[in-house]
Amino acid sequence: MRQLGMRAVLGALLLGSTAVASIENDFSAVLKFGPRVTGTPANEGARTYLEGQFRALGYTTRRETFSYPRFDDLGSDVRVGERTLRGFALQGSAGGEVSAPVALVPGVGTPEDFRGANVRGKVAVVRRGQLPFAQKARNALAAGARGLVVVNNTDGELRSGTLGERVELPVLGVSTTTGAGLQEGQPVTLAVRVRQGDVRGVNVVAYKAGVTRPELLFGAHMDSVAGAPGANDNLSGTLAVLDLARRSVNTSLANRSYFVLFDGEEDGLRGSRAFVKDNAALVGSLRAMFNFDMVGVNADPLGVSGDGALVNAAREAVPTLQAFSGGGGGSDHASFAQAGVATLFFHTGIDRNYHQPTDTVLDPALIRTTVDAAQKTVDAVLSAAPASR
Repeated sequence: MRQLGMRAVLGALLLGSTAVASIENDFSAVLKFGPRVTGTPANEGARTYLEGQFRALGYTTRRETFSYPRFDDLGSDVRVGERTLRGFALQGSAGGEVSAPVALVPGVGTPEDFRGANVRGKVAVVRRGQLPFAQKARNALAAGARGLVVVNNTDGELRSGTLGERVELPVLGVSTTTGAGLQEGQPVTLAVRVRQGDVRGVNVVAYKAGVTRPELLFGAHMDSVAGAPGANDNLSGTLAVLDLARRSVNTSLANRSYFVLFDGEEDGLRGSRAFVKDNAALVGSLRAMFNFDMVGVNADPLGVSGDGALVNAAREAVPTLQAFSGGGGGSDHASFAQAGVATLFFHTGIDRNYHQPTDTVLDPALIRTTVDAAQKTVDAVLSAAPASR
């Protein structure tokens, strides 16, 4: 008995060491692909690697494809003399190149603000805030502007901005630093280069052979936004799902679960919505969906949100877990919640590298802590009551 106990301890230590090395190795391997924007070679390279890791563990995998229309910025900027200043086209903007003087617009961009700034035939420059982007753009167009630059009202680039509708005006979002360099009457060339078309997304589903009606689904999105390598958002969540699959491979949990890496989350939860739509019977049999998004940087303590009973179970199992509100519709669990599935969302807050080129770091220890908490919560959920099958 003493010898057996020692072997068990050594085995646990070796398993822990392997888990640490695997998270670190997987992180390094995937990050090298660069930004994993849906439909890009980097996205496909990362998916192929991750799919291989699931298979190496003995899981069966399948790919589920879907498509959707997407607006892409092909590299937009504003040129001032010899300087080229990077910006990002707002979704819904028309493409085009405009050479004209700058007109600085005071206020928030009301019709009166644009008329008072005399923007006709010019590139209007207005601050972000108070009015929706589309309203600012419509007001600029009505006042005769040939193009619009929207200056961010916080530090960092203005990425992933959307008009929410088509506006026949080139509209560029820029940082506060770039905006400060645009002066009244200064000649500039605004170049908004965009493409609108369908993109193909691919979800990866991993499971033990023969499992067709899982009780639990563990998911995370593997895509990132343009220009952001996506270490925390959301390679951290992706690696949490992979590590959970690794730890569970020789347990009964593996025979009760699906592990899913969603694509297209950054474009509006496209992958999880497609999964729910295309797997209605499977989704209807789930007892819970656990979602992991941004769990590798401790901007805030690890927290959970979602179904009240699951949140309570998680906090009873792991008293250090925080309960947070908000984020209800901002990640893939929302697609399952809308289908009536109880969900639990693991998250450590928005860090300063969110959607930035600097999103290149994560802490493997935080991922392990997240997986520990998920395992304890799963044990509590599965032992609370038998499944209604």
